[in-house]
Amino acid sequence: MPGTVQILCSQKKALVLEDLRKASKKAFSVEVVIHAKARNEDGSEQMQKMLDAIRSKSESNLPTVGVLAREPADGALMERWAEALGDSGFNQVDVTAGFTELFAVKDESEITNIKKAAFLSASVLKKYVIPKLEVVIDEEKTITHAELMDDTETAILDPSKAKVKLRADNVDICYPPVFQSGGVFDLRPSAMSDDEPLYYDATGVIICAIGARYNTYCSNIARSYLIDADKLQEKAYKVLLKAHEAAIHVLRPANPMSAPYRAAVDFVQREAPEFLPHLTKSVGTGIGIEFRESGLNLNGKNDRLLKAGMSFNVNLGFHNLQAEKSADPKTRVFSLLLADTIIVRDKGPENATSSCSKAFSDVAYSFKDDEEEPEEKPKPRVETNGAETSYIKTALRSDNQETKEELRRQHQAELARAKNEETARRLAAGGLGHGDGRSSVRTSGEMIAYRSVDDIPSSKDLMIQVDQKNEAILLPIYGLLVPFHISTVRTVTSQQDGGHSYIRLIFNVPGAGFSVNDLPSQKFPRSIYVKEISFRSNDVRHSNQVVQLIKTLRRQVAQRESEKAERATLVTQEKLQLSKGKPIRLSDLWIRPAFGGRGRKMTGTLEAHANGFRYSTMKADERVDVMYRNIKHAFFQPAEKEMITLVHFHLRDFIMVGNKKTKDVQFYMEVMEVVQTLGGGRRSMYDPDEIEEEQQERERKNKINSEFQAFVKRIGELWEQPHLKDLDLEFDIPFRQLGFHGVPSKSSAFIVPTVNCLVELIETPFLVITLSEIEIVNLERVGLGQKAFDMAIVFKDFKKDIMRIDAIPSTSLDGIKEWLNHMNIKYYESRMNLNWRPILKTIMDDPEKFIEDGGWEFLNMEASDSDSEKSEESDEGYEPSDLEEPSESEDDDSDDVSVVESEEDEEEEEDSEEEEGLTWDELEAKARREDKEKGDESDSEDERRRRKVKATGKARAPDIRDSRGMPPKRPKVR
Repeated sequence: MPGTVQILCSQKKALVLEDLRKASKKAFSVEVVIHAKARNEDGSEQMQKMLDAIRSKSESNLPTVGVLAREPADGALMERWAEALGDSGFNQVDVTAGFTELFAVKDESEITNIKKAAFLSASVLKKYVIPKLEVVIDEEKTITHAELMDDTETAILDPSKAKVKLRADNVDICYPPVFQSGGVFDLRPSAMSDDEPLYYDATGVIICAIGARYNTYCSNIARSYLIDADKLQEKAYKVLLKAHEAAIHVLRPANPMSAPYRAAVDFVQREAPEFLPHLTKSVGTGIGIEFRESGLNLNGKNDRLLKAGMSFNVNLGFHNLQAEKSADPKTRVFSLLLADTIIVRDKGPENATSSCSKAFSDVAYSFKDDEEEPEEKPKPRVETNGAETSYIKTALRSDNQETKEELRRQHQAELARAKNEETARRLAAGGLGHGDGRSSVRTSGEMIAYRSVDDIPSSKDLMIQVDQKNEAILLPIYGLLVPFHISTVRTVTSQQDGGHSYIRLIFNVPGAGFSVNDLPSQKFPRSIYVKEISFRSNDVRHSNQVVQLIKTLRRQVAQRESEKAERATLVTQEKLQLSKGKPIRLSDLWIRPAFGGRGRKMTGTLEAHANGFRYSTMKADERVDVMYRNIKHAFFQPAEKEMITLVHFHLRDFIMVGNKKTKDVQFYMEVMEVVQTLGGGRRSMYDPDEIEEEQQERERKNKINSEFQAFVKRIGELWEQPHLKDLDLEFDIPFRQLGFHGVPSKSSAFIVPTVNCLVELIETPFLVITLSEIEIVNLERVGLGQKAFDMAIVFKDFKKDIMRIDAIPSTSLDGIKEWLNHMNIKYYESRMNLNWRPILKTIMDDPEKFIEDGGWEFLNMEASDSDSEKSEESDEGYEPSDLEEPSESEDDDSDDVSVVESEEDEEEEEDSEEEEGLTWDELEAKARREDKEKGDESDSEDERRRRKVKATGKARAPDIRDSRGMPPKRPKVR
């Protein structure tokens, strides 16, 4: 009533409300009248006093009283009050809508409760329900909807099962979880899970709806999962998803509550009008302490205005869609449902259940075998850029080998024409590349130890001294201490002889093989430099100490200058913007390249922020920021046969990791520990401990792979946001089925293709080759009966060194050729290794002649074999890559070399002239034939070689091949 509040309660509650009565009178001038009812009273007397107070305050004989009509009277006292109010003859008006609007706007504490409840709902669905469904479907288990409901309800009431840190005492369910499948669907909020088994055959649909409470505040989430979806189901889901997002998008202050429904209807009407009759009649309702707050329905008739702080359960679906071609009654009719808990904010709607993805790629499951998919032969394309991912599905299938080879040759011929045309256009435009900066020379600053003579420290002892502060050494020369900057020292050594110690210092001087840019020779061209100086000392201990100090100082300064020079070449990166909320995080990771410095190496945490990653350890100086805009390629490689699971970033510009300059940064975790058995005995395969250890290792590997996969998935969702979508970032996963062994650096490694690259991410140095940057690939040492061949990768930037992958097993040749063909990369084959530097130099010196001569077709082995003269000309200037390039000094003295180096060379030249016309293969075949005629196939290799030498009439050494399996090289006639 105006200025008065009447309360009827027990005497105990009256004592609690006494403070309210005093405070309201003082603060708001509102009188609170408390009618205390004794335990043995029924409250009739107090009720009559309240009714009399209402009559006294009313201007009419029939006062109007507001009631909550939808709230039924509960308890004897409330029933008696309802009876007394009815007998009074007062007008009763339902005020539920007014209170609903009053309580619709939530304060921040209420919103926090709703968000925690929503996070619990999404986490239970994502981390408990989905993995359980995947196991059931993958292992073809039988489980009913009711059993899933009970298990999920248990997970909600025990948040630790979903890895959520909320107290179980504060958690409850809004409604029993709903699971539906098998053609019978009910999209109403009152739906229940039945006792039918979960249906997950092809074109099946599973609907999951979960609602959790936190501190009595509600939340809701619903998702639809499609099993081997057909085109109609895929289209329907994508339309529903966009309509759902359209409805959420208009949940903004000052918009009417009918706007979300109209936005959804307009989108469906525009994109797929055939689905409109099946659309639900509402987009959802308000949500808070009540799961369905009446008066806040998001339908087409509600014109109430939205306000910041309101919360809604946005629920949209298609009901009873008809599949056209399905004969199974459980898949002929299907429904789809999506629901999220949304909070209206001033800046726009906030999705509190967004952590559980609803993208089609994340809710559509395909369990079809590859054999069931129709095999379509890829059509040849003459594009020189891009990779066809469809090849991954068809590359391992067996077709007729002759047909495959013929198709491959036709495609390669088309690629050759396209490649020569593209190379001609690029060369004509001057696109020879910019190189990789390998010829750049480091320049250091001015080497000044002391600015003036007064700064030189004075000492009575004429002994070698090391000034750490000024980075100089003081040498006693003619009775004076002469300073030398430590950068001028090239080497320092000490030797002991006859009780004396000899210290020898060699300096960097012009002409001593040191870069002139690191010396002041240009500044003082007529100066005379000290090249070497030696000292003798009777104090062996002191001399060793001085030498050690000089070496340490020299190493420190050289390292600092090198790091300084490298940092000077770095491109300035943008500043990392830290996320306001909790960032996406992956813990206990190691980094490669590792940080420098001494001490125990520590694991760190990788966090994803607004515009980049940050990796940091417990040490303050160990931190690396990787900006999203600097990432060229991102890779995720789960552990299968390897010891580590990793994420790898190949960057556009160099960054510093510790004191190392790098373009590749890798974060990894070891999936199993290295254990060495001390007993030395071999354990039985049936040993229980051995079986348990293997099981634990498998579980650890699967757990780590799952954690990395979840991290990569969340990063992929982050990169899909509008402000990052233009970067076109995504994680590539290597295709192990297409991998091959090779030696890209010094050791053998397993090299695998991805969609955009060819990578090796386990051994260091890492190998990352972008396919779009490849000009051609030349497969070398092919066709000589070798067990291995080499791959030379030529880049479009001709100033960049070629990339060699050596010692690839010959068994991988056909698979590599097939992969290169499907990636639209032109490849050639040659019988020997080519020296590519002079080849590329010739191309860059005269690009027009290169194009006129047929471009890359000089590498075509079939064409060159058909014309012996052309093949001899093409071999000129091409030498095996293992031959060292002659130095300038050798070139200068070439005129002094005798025509015949030795008598052995003369004999070999004469022998080669005698056998002119026979190749090495022909000589070997001839020797084998003679061995068969004599029936001595079981003889040793050495005996067969001696017989072969005798048969061919040659007095030369046996056919000893080099480490790569190549025959010995013939001497050159100068």
